[in-house]
Order: sequence, then C-alpha cells, then structure tokens
Amino acid sequence: MYPARFFGSILTATLVAAGACTLTTGCATAPKTHEERMSLVAEADAAVQSMIAKDQSLRGFLDRSHGYAVFPSVGKAGLIAGGAYGRGVAYEQGRPIGYVELNQGSVGAQIGGQTFAELIVFESQAAMERIKAGDFDMGADLSAVALKTGAAGSAQFQGGMAVFVQPKGGLMAEASIKGQKINFKPMDEAEAASATERPTRPGENGGNSGSSSTTTTTTTR
Repeated sequence: MYPARFFGSILTATLVAAGACTLTTGCATAPKTHEERMSLVAEADAAVQSMIAKDQSLRGFLDRSHGYAVFPSVGKAGLIAGGAYGRGVAYEQGRPIGYVELNQGSVGAQIGGQTFAELIVFESQAAMERIKAGDFDMGADLSAVALKTGAAGSAQFQGGMAVFVQPKGGLMAEASIKGQKINFKPMDEAEAASATERPTRPGENGGNSGSSSTTTTTTTR
C-alpha cells in the first residue's frame, strides 16, 4: 500500500505541470493587456541576451538566421505524467512580430521539475512561415542543444530549425522537445483584440463623461 505522501507528490507534480493553464488547452497565445505584452517582450529580450552571454557564438548563429522565437520561461514537471507550457515572442529579421505559446504533453517516468528558457531559430523565411501559419508541431526528429560555451558554433539546422535551451537553477538532465506544439498570434492582431475587449470608459465613444448637462427651455409667448 502506497504512503499518503506518494499520492501527494503525484498531485503536486500534476499541478505544477499544468500551472495556471491546462496542457491540453493552454492559455491565450498573447497576454491580455498591453502592459503584460510589453513585459513579455522585455523578458524575451533579456532571455536572448542571457543566452548570448552564456555562449558568445550564439550571436553569429542568430545573425545568419531569418528569425527566431524565444520562450523566457518554460515550466516542466511531472511524475508518471508530465508536460510543459510557456509563452514567448517571435522575431523576424531582429524585429518582434508576434506572440507564441508552447504546449507539450508527455507520458513517462519523469520525476522532478525543470524550468528553462528555449530558443527556436529559423534558418530561412520558408522555415519561419511554418510557425506563422498557425499551429505548429515540432515533430520527433528535432533535438535541442543545451547552451554552453561554443555550443552554437557547432550547431546545425535540422529541417530549417535549431533549438537551444538554457536551464534555470542547475543542470538539465534532459531537454526533450518531442511533441511540442507552437501557436502564433501576430502583434497587431493581439493589440486589436485587446482594444476591442477593453471596456468603454466614461467620456469615451459618446459615454457619459460625468459632467452635468444644461437643459435650455424656450418659452413661447
């Protein structure tokens, strides 16, 4: 008979893996507010700089690419069943163009949790168009490169892509990206959707500004 703490561990790992979103449905691809979206872009920029600081050869690798998608923090955890989730930003020719969402479901004897930053580099415009088209599956043949000094210098594109990961808080025992699915939402669409959903404030769009109105009465003699 299993001890109570065993079942508690399973429950804890499941909750951590799911996070605030479910692994099957995920969250919205883009953060809801303008401030949250700008914060995500800042985190993505910082993650790329942190990766370059870890491996200077990554800068040249990015310069030779058409674009990339970076996830500042991908949460991964599980016991018996686990998965991963993360949000990030897609860049084309060095310019942020959209938001990306990563979902990964997995089944296996994974014990413990992992948090890491992930960078997907696209060799050409054709490779990047695949992710911009909508739902994208990373497939089973692509492998990730754990960042360390000189790692990007010897990295090769596979199917027009290369994937780098940077673990947070220690070494990463594995960096499986099999089954990762990426969603993409253009920045302009995210901003337009946010503007549509924002409630009308007093005084906007013909709303009541809160000031009193004066009624003029004309008396006919």
